[in-house]
Amino acid sequence: MRVRKLTLAAMALAAGLSLTACQNDDGTDQSAAPPASSASTPSSSNGGSGSAGSDQEGGTDSAGKAPNGTGGTGGTGGAAEDGKAAKCRTDELEITAIDATVGGDTEGTVAVDLKNGGGRDCTLAGYAGVDLKTNAGSLSAKRTGEQAPAVVLADGETVTFGITYPINDSGGSGVRITALVVTPPNETESVTLDWPGAATLPVTDGSGTPVRVGPMGSAGQGG
Repeated sequence: MRVRKLTLAAMALAAGLSLTACQNDDGTDQSAAPPASSASTPSSSNGGSGSAGSDQEGGTDSAGKAPNGTGGTGGTGGAAEDGKAAKCRTDELEITAIDATVGGDTEGTVAVDLKNGGGRDCTLAGYAGVDLKTNAGSLSAKRTGEQAPAVVLADGETVTFGITYPINDSGGSGVRITALVVTPPNETESVTLDWPGAATLPVTDGSGTPVRVGPMGSAGQGG
């Protein structure tokens, strides 16, 4: 009877030890598994910081080089604009007028010379203002509408434009011209000259001026 009790006790002890061993194995497996997230998180954070830092530095380099280079080119363009010859002022020009009518022409022509005496290059662009003083009042010439490119005059050079007007062959006294007033392009100061053409214009019906003015260079070069 005692032997059976000992045997049962031994079996109970063995069963207990076996159960404990099973629990220890499960616990050991769970505790031995390393947390994957805690190992990868520091690596991702470091990589992200490094990437952000590189992008910022690259952006700074790009901003520091490309735009400044472009800006330099723009600056050069500005210098070229500043290097252009300034407009010719009235007080720098020697203005004269001559009769340039050719025999047989149906219209009279006056050639006006503008000579640069300002000691520097200057630019004339467009049309001069032309007014005729007459015994009937002032008469403004109308532009011919031809293209008017800019003309750069070196010191001492001359450019010429033409004035055309109808010849008075009516047999009447017509309108008597007393003076020619010339205003260089883009200027407000005028020069008054003797009129070198025919003394009179035919009387018109008042529908418009019969006098026309051409752009710079429209009548060849004067002397």
